[in-house]
Amino acid sequence: MSMDKVEQRNIVIIGGGIIGCSIAYYLSRHPSYSTSTTKIIVLEASANGVAQGASGKAGGLVAKWAYPREIVDISFPEHIKLAEEHNGAERWGWRFVGCGSWEGEGEVLGESGSGIGKGGYRKSLEKTLGFEATASESRADKGLPDDLTWVKEELTTSYSSMSGPDGTAQVHPYLFTTSMLDLAKEKGVQLVKGTAISIEQVNHHVTGVTYHDRSDPSRIETLPETLPATHVVLSAGAWSPSIIPSLPIAATRAHSVTIHPKAGVTISPYVLFTEILLPHSHSVSPEIYARPDNEVYVCGPGDDSILPGNVDDVEVDLAACQSITNHVASISQELREGTVDKRQACFLPVVRTGGGPIIGEADKIAQGLYIATGHTCWGICNAPGTAKVIAELIMGTKARSRNLTKLAPSRFL
Repeated sequence: MSMDKVEQRNIVIIGGGIIGCSIAYYLSRHPSYSTSTTKIIVLEASANGVAQGASGKAGGLVAKWAYPREIVDISFPEHIKLAEEHNGAERWGWRFVGCGSWEGEGEVLGESGSGIGKGGYRKSLEKTLGFEATASESRADKGLPDDLTWVKEELTTSYSSMSGPDGTAQVHPYLFTTSMLDLAKEKGVQLVKGTAISIEQVNHHVTGVTYHDRSDPSRIETLPETLPATHVVLSAGAWSPSIIPSLPIAATRAHSVTIHPKAGVTISPYVLFTEILLPHSHSVSPEIYARPDNEVYVCGPGDDSILPGNVDDVEVDLAACQSITNHVASISQELREGTVDKRQACFLPVVRTGGGPIIGEADKIAQGLYIATGHTCWGICNAPGTAKVIAELIMGTKARSRNLTKLAPSRFL
């Protein structure tokens, strides 16, 4: 009988967004995972639970043409596997979609606005950086697909497909994130509601995470508590620098709305990156995502407004949401006549120095500390790949799929 000591792991994941919840899932599915040797806790700062930030308010695009390639090439096939294994089509709205770049003119619908939130200046979400446009016959001849009937053909200048039929897919981000956590909880993962204050270490190795308990909203002030940890994953998105100030992460706020068309109106499955020329030479670029339940998600440009201390305190500028609604209504009768259900805003984590995301062990700070943040607008897309890599690193198997040195924390810290 072997007398080898079994390694005990206490893993604390800071942040219950799509990155943190996916990491919890992949850790709980790793071949060497056992509840007798490994304890996993997801620490989430929102009193309302997980997926309260960008992970619940994003578009949910999953694309082969996203960036960076090192993670996309791992993540895209993982999305397919997850959907097949857990009935993602029903559970979180997984499906392949048409995706294209649409250019045209918008009709006059009163004050259009910019879609930029009050208190900030415009910032690009850089969604199409991974897409290389190619001249095509469809662009020269307008090229609207036959089933893309919910944008007005007479207002269309050009349409260009951005991928083949198996190159772009989507999920509902809130349902995907909560499903990842629920599946992880089935294997013993625990959720703790609390705001992380600091990562503790002794002799250059992590020992725990100190936090304020938020499980009871009626308790105004609580004394700090500490979760013991042999491994800590920082995946708090735009809030990550509150724990490690040297992280070069900036926050970009983005507003969005969801619209349901009138009864009997079906919106075909397309994602559109638009360039709409409004009267008086005012150009706007909302992104439009048709979802399986006939909901339509629309987001506007980013802005650099100040990040609040907690995700529950993100402010929504209703004027920005109205502008976004007006922009898409100017090219679509179906959306103009629909009902706006949600008006929301979230903050995306962006690496200040360019590149990213930041993925891997930050052993310059402490052994056992792992970073997984800075995914910009591709967090939903790249979460499974990120999670698979982090799980392999923590559980002692090398991340075989790609050379990830360009994303290593040592390049950014």
